[in-house]
Formats: sequence, C-alpha cells, structure tokens
Amino acid sequence: MFETIVRIFTLLPSVPRALVSGLLISLCAALLGVSLVLKRYSMIGDGLSHVGFGTLAVALSFGLAPLEIAVPVVLAAAFLLLRISENSKIKGDAAIALISSSALAIGVIVVSQTRGINADVYGYMFGSILTLTHEDFVVSAGVSAFVLIFYTLFYNSIFAVTFDRSFAKASGTRADAHNMLIALLTALVIVVGMRMMGAMLISSLIIFPALTSMRIFKSFKSVVISSAVVSAVCFLAGILFSFFLSTPAGASIVVVNLIMLCLFAAVGFAARFFKKKA
Repeated sequence: MFETIVRIFTLLPSVPRALVSGLLISLCAALLGVSLVLKRYSMIGDGLSHVGFGTLAVALSFGLAPLEIAVPVVLAAAFLLLRISENSKIKGDAAIALISSSALAIGVIVVSQTRGINADVYGYMFGSILTLTHEDFVVSAGVSAFVLIFYTLFYNSIFAVTFDRSFAKASGTRADAHNMLIALLTALVIVVGMRMMGAMLISSLIIFPALTSMRIFKSFKSVVISSAVVSAVCFLAGILFSFFLSTPAGASIVVVNLIMLCLFAAVGFAARFFKKKA
C-alpha cells in the first residue's frame, strides 16, 4: 500500500497530460476506425504502425528528430497503400503486409547495427504513456482537434463514402479526397499514438472499438457514438489496470478492449437469442 502511494505522488505531474493525450488519441482512433473497419481497411492501421516504427527507429539511430521524420514518411505510406489497394493488381492486405514488414525489417536492422534496442526505441515499440512530453501533448491535441473538426463537418460525406462510394461520387461528394484524408489522418493518429501504445499495439485502438460496438449496434451513427464511448472507457480502465497491477499500459488497454468485445458479443448474442424466442 505504501509503495502504491509513493508511486502516485512520483507520477502525479505527468498523469493529467498522459490521460488527456490518451483520451484524445483513443477517441480519434475510434472515430476513424469505424469507417476503416466498415470499408475493410482496418489493417491499414497495423501496416502504418510498422512503417512508423521502422522510420522512428532509423531516425533515433541517426540522432534525428523522430516525429519530424516519421510524420511525412507515414503520410506517404498511407497515400501509397491507398493507391495500391484501389488501383493495383496487388490486393490491399498483401500490399499492407509487403510495405509494413519491409519497413519493420529495415528499422530493426538499422537499430541492431547502430545503438541497439535502447529505452527510446523500446518505448516506441511497446509504448510508455507516462513519458509523454509537453511537445507530445501539444501535437496530440492539435491532431485530435483537426480530426474532430473534420469528422463533425463532413459526417454526412464520411457516411456516404463508407457505404457506397459510387453513390457518393454521383451525389457530388469528392469520395477519393475523403478516402485519402481519412487515411492521412489515420497515419497522423498512429504516429502520435505510438508513444502511448507502442507500434505493436496502436492499431488496436482503431479496430477494437468499432468491432465491439458492431456486436450490438447496427446503424452508423450509433456505432460511431458507441465506439467513442467504448474507446474512452477502455482507455481509462486500462490505465487503472496498468497502474495498480504494474503492467504495461498499452497491453493493459488492449486486454480491457478484448474483455469489452467479449461482453458486447455476449450481450448481442443474448439479445438475438431472446428475440428469436419471442
């Protein structure tokens, strides 16, 4: 008990910054994830996170500013993945696996030949939410504000593009531009969120809330709202879980998301079962 109290006071200055940054990134990832999951582009998050880690590892190995290098590279990767998925003979999942595994391999080789797996590289690989700096907080707040404004202003267009791209184009919506913007915003959220969740786990923030909400809710609006709530609740529960059991924060958040998915699946199954019985 005494050790827990000491830890609370030791980490207290960084806790508000970590909580606000984490909530913002979790919320944005959940909102973008609904459209990505419904369009079957959910693995783009995993692919971009691997590209992000490879780029960050190379930047750290050569003493460069990690975010300044990673952001343009991951944005370029998002553009490339979307173009390959839509216009190439290589299918989307194969393109993602090709690019992500190559980037990850390059990053690991460069790290092994220079510094080795130091604290910074380890933090970006598995996440270290309590080490978020003031700069990380400002960047996450800026990215989150942009995502929320975009989602609010273009909600109807996002809905149309997600379900029927041809109809969206026919109705005057710039479907390709919206798809590209969603991919680019996802890339930004992933790069910023890697410090919190780590490259190995950041894609879970995109996939889990949407899949969880779809176990019960069927309309787009209800899934979006539920995903945002589920993401925030799972983040806070995961942080508490991590703190009191001394487990890694990123892994704890993923486990809580998994538990929530199982609960929603059980509730959805029960609702369908009793509906058939009625």
